[in-house]
Amino acid sequence: MAIDGGIGLELNLTGKCAVVTGASKGIGLATARAFLQEGARVAICARDRAELETAAAELAALGDVFALPVDATDADAVEAFAQAVAERWGGIDCWVNNVGASIARAGETYTPAEVAATVAVCFNSAVFGCQSACRRMKATGGAIVNVSSLAARCGTAGRSTLYGPLKAAVQQLSAMFAAEYAAYGIRVNAVLPGFTLTPAVRRTIPAPELTRRVEGTLLRRPARPEEIADPIVFLCSGRATYITAASLEVSGGSSVVLNPSYSYERREKER
Repeated sequence: MAIDGGIGLELNLTGKCAVVTGASKGIGLATARAFLQEGARVAICARDRAELETAAAELAALGDVFALPVDATDADAVEAFAQAVAERWGGIDCWVNNVGASIARAGETYTPAEVAATVAVCFNSAVFGCQSACRRMKATGGAIVNVSSLAARCGTAGRSTLYGPLKAAVQQLSAMFAAEYAAYGIRVNAVLPGFTLTPAVRRTIPAPELTRRVEGTLLRRPARPEEIADPIVFLCSGRATYITAASLEVSGGSSVVLNPSYSYERREKER
């Protein structure tokens, strides 16, 4: 990373071990890439083996990468992955819980199976990741970032009725783990991405609808995955050692004011 004038901002991540779940694409893949660019070693996991292998091959050009197919909703699988990483590199310094999905209901109401699936992927995955990470970090300290969502503050009814409430729960979960493990030098924070051009967004949200959504954003555009990844990596770094139990919204100023077009209209008048 660099600040104005090209002066390097050392994040003190060289040689550190970072884990990123759900890292085969989108924000997770961008986060893994950003860690590697800062000199960290990176372990990634995802459920889809083929997508994971493609991501690992791309990332290997940047540094030391370890990849395993893992279902992040399976506590035993997450624990086994954490143990494999710790044995490979001697410990875990950073852990990013990036797994989550908005599961659409088939009918007017959610079935018990749909509720269970949504809770598992959006909330349980973060619980299991935090637990496995904290077990390895108690002796040495470390940093955990849970990827929540703008939907935690400003949900979308209909398509993702359960997604927003569960992502809000991930925020609260982050604060609770931060409180429980502060004495061990473990920091836990949450990042709330706004509308981001991930493969899932491109697949599920029609372009006209996405345009309407970002009209309520001060920056008037969706984020690139890299714009979410950099704050995540920063929160794990040596430049964020006094930040814990915090929630960082990275939404381009979404739903902040009732008239987000004001500055653009004023600029046009001044031309």
